[in-house]
Amino acid sequence: MLPPRIPKKQKRDSRWRSPAHCAFIRGFACAVCHSTTNVVVAHVRKGSGAGLGRKPDDWRAVPLCDGSHSNADHQLGCHNQQHITGEDTFWKGRDVEALIEAFIVASPKRHEIERIRKERTNG
Repeated sequence: MLPPRIPKKQKRDSRWRSPAHCAFIRGFACAVCHSTTNVVVAHVRKGSGAGLGRKPDDWRAVPLCDGSHSNADHQLGCHNQQHITGEDTFWKGRDVEALIEAFIVASPKRHEIERIRKERTNG
């Protein structure tokens, strides 16, 4: 007869998710090329502390065009380019942190985002 199993600790998903904030982000043109077709919510891992294979919080998202021939010049979408070149190269020369902050300030979920961020920094 086997002894009782040790219960596994449940993984706590600490990622902040907000369909409302994502819908707000999706309502803008691509942050890089200003295309209005195939715009997706692109999570920016750079500076987020999220590990590989783990999405950062929804407030660390910007709108980028996605797919082949998706931007105004019928080139590979900015979201695809971000993944191909890597975030450091893609965002070099662009102030992505200021862009993220601008979306937070304008977001309908601003107060909730600020509260969560404050909780996380204060302990």
